[in-house]
Amino acid sequence: MASGRGATITDVAGREYIDGLASLWNVNVGHGRSVLAEAAADQMKELAFSSAYGGFSTAPAIKLAAKLAEIAPGELEVTFFASGGAEANDTAYKIAKLYHKLRGEPDRVNIVSRIRDYHGLTWGATSATGLAGFWKGFEPLAPGFLYAPSPDPYRFAGEGSPGAAYVEALEKVIVDAGPQTIAAVVAEPVQGAGGVIVPPPDYFPLLRKVCDKHGVLLIADEVITGFGRTGKWFAMEHWGVQADMMIFAKGVTSGYLPLSGVMLTRSVHDVLKSVKGTFMHGFTYSGHPTSCAVGLRNLQIIEEEGLVDQVAKKGEHLQKKLEELRSHEIVGDVRGIGLLGAVELVKDKKTKELFDVTAGAARNVWLATLQEGVIVRPLTGDVLAISPPFVITERQIDRIVETLHTSIDAVSKKLRG
Repeated sequence: MASGRGATITDVAGREYIDGLASLWNVNVGHGRSVLAEAAADQMKELAFSSAYGGFSTAPAIKLAAKLAEIAPGELEVTFFASGGAEANDTAYKIAKLYHKLRGEPDRVNIVSRIRDYHGLTWGATSATGLAGFWKGFEPLAPGFLYAPSPDPYRFAGEGSPGAAYVEALEKVIVDAGPQTIAAVVAEPVQGAGGVIVPPPDYFPLLRKVCDKHGVLLIADEVITGFGRTGKWFAMEHWGVQADMMIFAKGVTSGYLPLSGVMLTRSVHDVLKSVKGTFMHGFTYSGHPTSCAVGLRNLQIIEEEGLVDQVAKKGEHLQKKLEELRSHEIVGDVRGIGLLGAVELVKDKKTKELFDVTAGAARNVWLATLQEGVIVRPLTGDVLAISPPFVITERQIDRIVETLHTSIDAVSKKLRG
């Protein structure tokens, strides 16, 4: 790829595509924002980098931390900066273990994740990721990671509330391991790379109660969903649930520079302050001043242009248009929230049987859309993900869906022979 403007990206041959995934779920304010380049250049001219070790900091890092405390939900007030989502995940796991040790519960060392969660690809984050494809060849994984079922309403086979059933299954993981051994539950509000799984509405409120019952910290991994992607600043706000820690990355700078972090509630931070001596954790680029300057300017764009509200409005249009794809014989489910959507392809609508992986159903649809100048993303389980920049127009949304219509139809005919 050679250049980008708004919701489009152009390759080296001059061919233009609608960027239906915002590159990797992250170019939220759109491509070609010169003001973000200027923010980086201005900061570099003054102070390109200065270490945050030894108690030092910079104005951009301090100002960004203050801004995050302002917009984050509930009592999330303190930020520890890192560079990418995986680093931030590993940081959160270490903080969770330290938190319990400082409270006199040193046996709380296990982290509960879920099948189909994605948390990054450092060793710790890989071990928390509930997608076996990322484990192959790297075993054994780090010890101390446990997995509960994905809260997938479409694949729920039980009776009653799917949300309650999935939380009950997660609580069983805690109880079977021994609650006194569990440090935290880490969860994506909407599972991204695992299939864009939007949980049942009662799932997170019930999960919060289970965590409180067993003295377990709740970590929300908002790397994909944060900063407006779902039509609210942060996805956990949809369910009115307060996490003890929140992981962010991607959208904080709209991908213009690497930056991530972990936000803590004041009560968690108060415990950490009881550490005698230095908090022995950090990264070279924690609180990178140039990245933080770009993050500040990016959040200013989101606020000034009302992009979170725009996502809510455009998201309604996207979800309505995606629903039209249910008419296809091989479309089993359509789901999403805000400007985050997915289409799941199946061999049999009634039984929800998947195609054999060798058929490459979603991959072939992706290749077909690519030929038509639209970029979506095929995921494991024959799911097609859509996550465009916030500045996408309704006309561009319509074109994405129209291209999916024709591409799914063409692939369906080939698969059916």
